[in-house]
Amino acid sequence: MRDFAMWVFSLAAYSMFGIFSAKAAENPFFAMDTGLRDGVMRTPAQQAHLLKELGYAGVGWSPAQVPEMLAALDAEGLKMFNVYVGVEISRTNHVAPAHITQLIGQLKGRDTALWLTVTSKAFTKPCDESGDADAVAMLRDIADQAQQAGLKVSLYPHTWFWMERVQDAVRLAKKVERPNLGVTFNLCHCIKVGDESRIKELLEQAKPYLSFVTINGADHEGDWNRLIQPLGQGSFDVAALLKTLKAMDYRGPVGLQHYGIKGDAREMLGQSMAGWRALRVQVDAVSDKQ
Repeated sequence: MRDFAMWVFSLAAYSMFGIFSAKAAENPFFAMDTGLRDGVMRTPAQQAHLLKELGYAGVGWSPAQVPEMLAALDAEGLKMFNVYVGVEISRTNHVAPAHITQLIGQLKGRDTALWLTVTSKAFTKPCDESGDADAVAMLRDIADQAQQAGLKVSLYPHTWFWMERVQDAVRLAKKVERPNLGVTFNLCHCIKVGDESRIKELLEQAKPYLSFVTINGADHEGDWNRLIQPLGQGSFDVAALLKTLKAMDYRGPVGLQHYGIKGDAREMLGQSMAGWRALRVQVDAVSDKQ
C-alpha cells in the first residue's frame, strides 16, 4: 500500500510541478546494472527497453557485452553513463592493464566513463597512502589513454578496497592531475565506512572532481540489505542529500544502486523511480521558495 501511495504521489507531482522540467533534468538519473540482476535472463535489448519503459536515462554497465548494450541503448535513445571496472595496483605495474585498454577501445568516442575501483595485494590496508605513488602512475596512464579516446575516468570508492573512501579518491585525483579524471560519491559505501556524519564536508572536498553520485534507500547502519534498499525505504534522508547537491550546483548524473535487492527487477526499479520522482518534488519545491 505504501509503495502504491508513493507511485500515485509521484504521478501527481509530475503534473503539478513538471518533474521533468529543465530543473529536474539537471541530474540525469540512471540505473546501475545491479538493478537488472533478478535471476531472469534478459538480452541487452530487453534490458534497455525495460529501462526506457521505467523512465531511466540509461545505465551504469559492466564490462561484459559492452558493444551489444551500446547498440541496444542507442536503439532506445538511452545512454551508457559508465562501465564499472577494477584495477589492481602493485609496486611494479604502472601502466593500464590489458582489459582496460580493450575497454577503452570499445568505448572510443562515446560519452561514457570508466568507473574505476582500485584494489591491491601489495598494499592491503584500505586508505594506505604508501600506495599512492604506484596508483597515481597507473591512473595517469589510464587517464591519458582514455583522453586519447575521448573518454573520462571516475574513481569509484568501495568498502574494503584499497581505495575505500571518497576522500581517498579525492586525494588521488589531486595527485593524478588529469582533467578527464574525477571521482564518484557512493552513498551506501560512505555510510558503511562510518562517514555519514561527514557527508556534506566530503561532498565539498569532492566538488571540483565530482562526476557521479550514486544513491538508494538506506538505514543509518547495518549490513548491505539495510544500506541498499529501493528509494523511498530506509531511515536515511535521501532528500537532504539531494538538497545538498543542488546547493552545490551539482548537475552531473545520479545513479541508482540496487545491489543485492531481492525481487522482480521491473517492480523494484519501478519503485525506485517513483521514489526518485517524489524526491525531486521535495528538492525542487525547496528551491522554488528560495
